[in-house]
Amino acid sequence: MEGEYLVPNLELKQERVALGKYGRMRENFLKEHKKTYYTSLKIQGQLMNHLQGVEKEAQRILEIEIPRYQKTWGVTEELKAQDQMKWVGMMNNIKASIEEIIQKEIIFS
Repeated sequence: MEGEYLVPNLELKQERVALGKYGRMRENFLKEHKKTYYTSLKIQGQLMNHLQGVEKEAQRILEIEIPRYQKTWGVTEELKAQDQMKWVGMMNNIKASIEEIIQKEIIFS
């Protein structure tokens, strides 16, 4: 009660969970570029579920695509044994390529 008016005491109770790299990237993107959608998710109590879903989907894509790219690009255990620096460089390129796809298709969409 404030003066003659009843003012509701509203609180958003939403558990904050640990997010991975992709969940945090999505949250930052929504905060900066999709403020209305971010606020809507937060008010509905769906923000953490959304961010966890983005994180899981990104990790699933990584798990599927890394072996596929390795096979396509010829990045094998034999290469790792013969030329470790070349293997590391190629693996870094593979991960960067897949992360670019994840960012374009999931994080920044």
